[in-house]
Amino acid sequence: MEFSRLHHYVQVVTTLLVDGFVIGFTALIIAVIVMYIADITQTSHAIRRNYPVVGRFRYLFENMGEFFRQYFFAQDREELPFNRAERAWVYRSAKNVDSTVAFGSTRSLNPPGTVIFSNTAFPKLTGDSVDSQEMEIGPHCREPYRPLSIFNISAMSYGAISKPAILALSKGAKMAGCWINTGEGGLSPFHLQGGADIVMQIGTAKYGVRDQEGKLSDDKLREISAIAQVKMFELKLSQGAKPGKGGMLPGEKVSEEIAAIRGIPEGQDSISPNRHPEIDSVEDLLDTIEHIRDITGKPTGFKIVLGDDHFAEELCMAINARGVASAPDFITLDSADGGTGAAPQSLIDYMGLPLRESLPILANSLIKHNLKRRIRVIASGKLVDPASVAWALCLGADFAVSARGFMFALGCIQALQCNKNSCPTGITTNNPSLQKGLVVSDKAERVKNYCHNMNYEVGVIAHACGVEEPRRLSRHHARVVTDTGQSISLKELHKLPINAD
Repeated sequence: MEFSRLHHYVQVVTTLLVDGFVIGFTALIIAVIVMYIADITQTSHAIRRNYPVVGRFRYLFENMGEFFRQYFFAQDREELPFNRAERAWVYRSAKNVDSTVAFGSTRSLNPPGTVIFSNTAFPKLTGDSVDSQEMEIGPHCREPYRPLSIFNISAMSYGAISKPAILALSKGAKMAGCWINTGEGGLSPFHLQGGADIVMQIGTAKYGVRDQEGKLSDDKLREISAIAQVKMFELKLSQGAKPGKGGMLPGEKVSEEIAAIRGIPEGQDSISPNRHPEIDSVEDLLDTIEHIRDITGKPTGFKIVLGDDHFAEELCMAINARGVASAPDFITLDSADGGTGAAPQSLIDYMGLPLRESLPILANSLIKHNLKRRIRVIASGKLVDPASVAWALCLGADFAVSARGFMFALGCIQALQCNKNSCPTGITTNNPSLQKGLVVSDKAERVKNYCHNMNYEVGVIAHACGVEEPRRLSRHHARVVTDTGQSISLKELHKLPINAD
């Protein structure tokens, strides 16, 4: 009886499997026939027309190629925009796990442009890192700002990144004691919710501080400046990845909430002007900065990508003609290799000066015109590891900011989906089913860890160089490898003006 029942069971299962196979095979054949007819009759793709069905694999492999290269073929130090070694350091720092390595460095010291720091023969016996000190920004303001952290969160708009990402950054910034920049998308409730210090960015579309005609609104400036968390205002002239192009947010990301914050229609592309229409010259720029500072009473500066050295010289001469009180309180200098959610490839690849060239240009101009102590320099652009930040300090930066570094801390895997609504980690998407993967409490802790470990490791480099505070790093503390294979100091490579002290 039991054998008969088992035999019947086997027959039923076998029949179902055979039927399922027949149905599946039939469906496959029908699908292949449909694809064959579709491919051979379409006129858009030559490969698919000449090689029906099989030609489709070409597009599949092309799409998957960048992911296979990232995980299987690219070496630890060769991938762009950030290689695996750089990302791994951020991940370990954010998780607050052991960041030491063994045996020896996998970083080659031979390529031209490689930076090497000059250690002192007699470092201090106490500790292995040095702490940063508060630095005042805006001495002529009614409410100067005195941040402690050298490393801070760069501009990322709500909309370009998701609600849980903003919340995690805000909460993490509060715990770390660093500031968070709103980006040009305006001040959202989620920036405020974490309680962190905030830099309010004013983009060319003036989202969040615009009137009905899209012009700068003094009433909204007063309203935002009354919020205690808002510490500074940053006028965005240009962004590293797209100088000459305004912000771009695809319509599929412009939700009802984002549209209300920005003051734009829901579901439509948010395209900012390529510059502020009312700012046509250095004089106009200084007038606008003075106006915003007078209305808000808070430090006001601007963000720019340099294209040459003429702008810096013209700016400094105009400031000295007016008086140092008219100077911007800070300049955020972005790099040609900066990041963005969406930009034309022609601008990402070819426009603007990289930070390694523009930072010494700006610092030398400020030193030459005796403005370096008046205007704080905030360096931006691929500064995701301690060596990059320490290098920027050597060349004259007072602070460093990063967006993509903190995105890695949130869990970014460099999937290169930022310009779409399909980010697999939930950072740059408004899709709720993808956002659920980003747990705010966990990621906020990682943001805090990353910021703390960055400041600490910059202090480790400064300690090894023999200085008592990271900002005391100077050009003679770092060297760069030349085409000959020999290194020279940054002091020799980027000579200071004769009046530098």
